[in-house]
Amino acid sequence: MAYYFEDYKAIYGQSHGDIEHTLSVMSGRYIGENPENKYTARPFSNCGLKRNKDYRYEFHGNEIFPDAKEFSYAYLWGKMKREGTGSLRFVMIPYGPFKIWVNGKEVYASTFEAERYDNNAITIDLPIEKGWNHLIIRFTKTKTGFGGEFGTWLGKLDYYFMHGLKSLEEMEGFDYTAPTDEHYTVFPNAEDNECPDFASKIVSNPEWTDKQLALGSIARVFNDVNISGKKVLARTRFTTYYPENISLKVLGNADTSLYIDGESVSDNVNLKAGLHQLLALVNVPSSYKTGDKLDFNVELVGKDGKIALKNPFLVDNKELSWIFAGPFTTVSEPTIKKLDENSLVGEKDEKTWWRIDIPAGWIRLYNENALFGHWDYPLGVTLYGLIETARLFAKEGKVDTIGTYVENHVKKAVATFEYALFDKANFGGATAVHHLLSSIDSLDDCGSFGSLMLEVAKDRNIGDYSYIANYVGEYITKHQARLEDGCFYRKQMMHKFHNGTMWADDLYMSIPFLCRYAAFTKDSSILDDAANQFIGFKKKLFMPEQKLMAHVYDFRRDMNTGVPWGRGNGWTIFSLTELLSVLPENHPKRPELLKFYNELAEGFLSVQTEDGMWHQVLNMSDSYPESSCTSMFICAYSRGIRNGWLEGDTDKYRKACAKAWSALERIAIDRAGNLYGVCRGSEFAFNPRYYSEHLLPQLNNTHGIGITLLAGVEMCRLNAYQK
Repeated sequence: MAYYFEDYKAIYGQSHGDIEHTLSVMSGRYIGENPENKYTARPFSNCGLKRNKDYRYEFHGNEIFPDAKEFSYAYLWGKMKREGTGSLRFVMIPYGPFKIWVNGKEVYASTFEAERYDNNAITIDLPIEKGWNHLIIRFTKTKTGFGGEFGTWLGKLDYYFMHGLKSLEEMEGFDYTAPTDEHYTVFPNAEDNECPDFASKIVSNPEWTDKQLALGSIARVFNDVNISGKKVLARTRFTTYYPENISLKVLGNADTSLYIDGESVSDNVNLKAGLHQLLALVNVPSSYKTGDKLDFNVELVGKDGKIALKNPFLVDNKELSWIFAGPFTTVSEPTIKKLDENSLVGEKDEKTWWRIDIPAGWIRLYNENALFGHWDYPLGVTLYGLIETARLFAKEGKVDTIGTYVENHVKKAVATFEYALFDKANFGGATAVHHLLSSIDSLDDCGSFGSLMLEVAKDRNIGDYSYIANYVGEYITKHQARLEDGCFYRKQMMHKFHNGTMWADDLYMSIPFLCRYAAFTKDSSILDDAANQFIGFKKKLFMPEQKLMAHVYDFRRDMNTGVPWGRGNGWTIFSLTELLSVLPENHPKRPELLKFYNELAEGFLSVQTEDGMWHQVLNMSDSYPESSCTSMFICAYSRGIRNGWLEGDTDKYRKACAKAWSALERIAIDRAGNLYGVCRGSEFAFNPRYYSEHLLPQLNNTHGIGITLLAGVEMCRLNAYQK
C-alpha cells in the first residue's frame, strides 16, 4: 500500500492497530517540534516607517522631505533573515519611479508605465538567500510623486523587515537617506552587511537631544502625554546569585516607591538567590509641566558591589534597562503584585503598554514561533484534535501533558488579544501578534480558533475569554457579509481574489463556533442561524446527482465550480455533525438537516477507494489520497453511527471507518508520527487539475494533524460503541 513512504516506515508496523499508540506518537511529535515559547519582544520607534492596515510599509517622500529637489533620490534600507534560499513575493505600489536591489544586485527597475499608472500594484519575486537579506529601494522625486507603499503581496500576510543599520537590527523598520543626487552603486550584502560608506548617509533614526537627556527619563519618555498629578510605573529585573542583603538607593528627583517581587521595600531587603522583579511607582506632582525635569533611577548594591539591572523583555539590551507604563490615575495592589508579560498594564480606560527610553519608543511583541501561541484556523482544528486526545487519555489516568500544552496555547492567545488591539491602534495598523484576528475581515480569521477556545474553556482555565468570545461572536453574527437569505459569503476582503464567492470551507469557519457560542450566550436563535446556513449553502453548492459538494460558488459567473474538493466536503459534513450534536430534537430544521447528512454520507461512501482512503478530488481516483478529508469522513460516520443519525444498515459505514483508519496508519502516518498527504490551504478553480496537480500533498500540514487525531479518537469511541 506504499504511497508516501515505504511500507516498513508506516506506523502500523508499530501500532498493530493500537489506535492510542498512534495518537500518542503523533501528539508527542507535534508538541516536541512546536514547544511552548514566549513571544519575541523588540524595541520599536513610532516615528519611523510603519506597516499600515494592509500590512505594507509607506514612504511618503514629499511629506518627509517637502523641500526635496525634483529628480533627487531617497534610498531605503531594510533587511530580513531567512533560514534558506528561495523567493519572497513582494508588492510595490509606486508614487513615482523606483529601483530595487537585493543583496547588492539590482532586481527590478520601474518603467515609464509606473508613472502613467501610479498606485497600481507591481508584484515582484525577490531572490532570497540564507541569512540576512538586504533590500535597497531607491525612490525618485518627480512631479507625479515621491515614494511608495511596499511589502507583502497579500493583506494580513505577516512578514516584516528590520532596520538595515547593524546597531538597529533588533528593531522593525527601514533606514533611509536624505534626498541626494548621488547614484550609489555599492550597497550592503551578505559579505559586507554594514557597508560603512552607505550607512553614513542614513538620516532616519532620531536620537534624544542633549536638552531632552537633561530632563530625565520620566520627562522624556512621557513627553507626548499629560502626566501631571498622575502615576507612572517603571519596571526592571535583576539576578542575585546567593541569598544576601541588598541595599537600594533611589536616584533623581521623582517621588518613588519601590517593590521587589510585588512586595514593598525601602532601603534594604534580604533576598533569596534567583531572578527578581523591581517595580518603581512614580508619583508625578500636579505642579509638573511638560519640559520640567523629572528623573529617576535605582542603584542596587550587594556583597559583590553594584547589581546590574536588566530589561524585562529585551534580554541582551544593556542600555534600556527600564520599561515604563502610564500615566494612571490610580495603581491598584493587584497591578503591583502581578504584571503579566502578555497583558496590558492598568485598568479599564487607562490600560496601556510598555514604553522604552528612546524617541517614541515602545516594546513591541512578535510571535516568531512557528506554531505555538498563534490564532489561526488550521491551529483551531489542530488543537481540537489534541484536546480530544487529552480527554481520551485522561480517562485512563495518563499524564496530562497534551491537555496542558493546549491549555497554555489558548491561554496565551486569550491573554495577548488586548495587546494586539492596542498594537493595531497605536503602531500603524499591522500587528505581529494575532494579525488575523486584529484585522478581521473573514470567517477564516476567527471562527475555527474561536470554537476551539470555547471548547477548551469547558474544562480548562484559560483566563477571562469572554471579551474575545464576544468579539468573534459579534463579527460573525453582525458584521460578516451575507446574502439576502442570510447565508455567509465572502465580500470586501483584503484577499480580493475571494470577493464575491461562497466557500464550503466557511461552514467549518462558522458553524462549530456558533454551536458553542449559542451555549455561551444562552441564545437559541444562534442555532437557528447555523441551521439556515446549511440550507442556503446546499442550494448553491450541492450536486445532487453525485451527492457531493462543489468547493466554491462564484457569483460573478453565477455558478459553482463543480469540483468536489475532498477537504471542502469534509468541512461540510464534519460541521453538520457539530450542529446535529447540539440542535434540539424538536428543532423544525432538524429533519431536513438529517436528510442532508445522509445524502452526503451516501455520496462520500460511493467514492471511497478500495484501499480505504478518499482522494484530493473525490471523483478523480487518479488524484492523490488525501489525509484530512479521509479523517473528516471517519469523524462524521462515527458520530452518525453513535448518535443514530444514519439511516438503514450502518455496518457499511463502520467498515468504511475501519478501512479508512487502517489506510491512514499504513499510507499516511509514519512510525515517527509524521502525517503525509495533507493538502495545503487552497484558492479555488473550475479546473479539477488545479487541486490535483497544483495543490500537492504536504508533510505535517496543520490542516490535517488535528483532524487525524480526532479521527483516531472517534475510532476509539466507535469501537467502544457496541450497538
